[in-house]
Amino acid sequence: MKHRIIVLGAGYAGAFAAGRLARRLRREDVTITLVNAEPDFVERVRLHQLAAGQTLTPRPLADMFAGTGVDVRVAKVTAVDVDRRTVTVNGSEELAYDTLVYALGSGWHSHGVPGATEHAQEIASRPGALRLRERLAGLGAGQRVLIVGGGLTGLEAATEIAEARPDLDVALAASGGLGDWLSPRGRRHLRRVLTNLNIGVYEHSAVTGVDADRVTTADGTVIPAAVTVWTTGFAVNPLVEATTLRVADDGRIMVDPTMRSLSHPDVYAVGDAGSAAGRGDTPLRMSCASGTPMAWQAADAIAARLTGGNLPNVPLRYFNQCVSLGRRQGLIQYVTADDRAVRAALTGRLAAVYKELICKGAAWGVANPTFGLPTRRRRVTAERPAPAPATA
Repeated sequence: MKHRIIVLGAGYAGAFAAGRLARRLRREDVTITLVNAEPDFVERVRLHQLAAGQTLTPRPLADMFAGTGVDVRVAKVTAVDVDRRTVTVNGSEELAYDTLVYALGSGWHSHGVPGATEHAQEIASRPGALRLRERLAGLGAGQRVLIVGGGLTGLEAATEIAEARPDLDVALAASGGLGDWLSPRGRRHLRRVLTNLNIGVYEHSAVTGVDADRVTTADGTVIPAAVTVWTTGFAVNPLVEATTLRVADDGRIMVDPTMRSLSHPDVYAVGDAGSAAGRGDTPLRMSCASGTPMAWQAADAIAARLTGGNLPNVPLRYFNQCVSLGRRQGLIQYVTADDRAVRAALTGRLAAVYKELICKGAAWGVANPTFGLPTRRRRVTAERPAPAPATA
């Protein structure tokens, strides 16, 4: 009987993992099922562009994986039972697996701030970006759009909206200093761009409450806002909480260097769902820059264990942080292996081109999941795992 591999989630990490597995293993020996709630691949790193009114290229998963041996199932994952090795989709249908790649990723994180869930907009998902797009389209000149969160997502959203809608009053509220993790050169360029785009900045302004027409900060300051966009971080898909998987304090699945669950050896977690250590044993941050190498590592490890090959031993590290600042400006902050800024930074139009090439390259890699890898499809030699215990 064929070894059954199920990949949950077709974001960057899940799609890369499924494609790489298809390249590594023989179709006669395995089935690879990729489960995703939407029929299209979503370029999450471009959702701020979608929200600002731009049109993104549709990328149907069925077309992307045609002929690869990957079976795409458009379905919503509603439960995962790692003890019985089953996945429930659409509320009732069960899919059994021998190896599971969990790549359901993350969503926006309200951090429990009163009113955020009820009144703020999010751009961590395509439905959220589309709702914000519609909301922005209905705003008149001079109305305030406040982006809460001074991280990469917040900066990209603020600059994209301000560039696309110069008639709006765009502002950004950061809990710390603006770009305080960047090099001096990076911070100077960031301030220059925001000034040129007329983006107001509230630094050291942690938002503690959100209403329909304003937010309140920790020091009692009230900031008016016709629309509030929440970009203060990501939260792991809540399905993990209902499993017996060992998780970190932030809810991510704890994994070893091959992305294998520390508690369930037939489960691998990649992308935002996995808590993996980078250089210096520092947990990798939730990002595409982390998810892609995690997916490669997991796929190669699964193939190695099934075929008797050598396990991958590639340390995961960072090289740079890529930030788009509208369509004409960008910032490439070079970093150490453990993600700390160094002096060097690429700025301006060249940085914008660099970031665009990175985005296009990632999307192309997902759309061509088996291109470019050496053909190393080997026979599965590992024994099929023992059946999961029956439940009462």
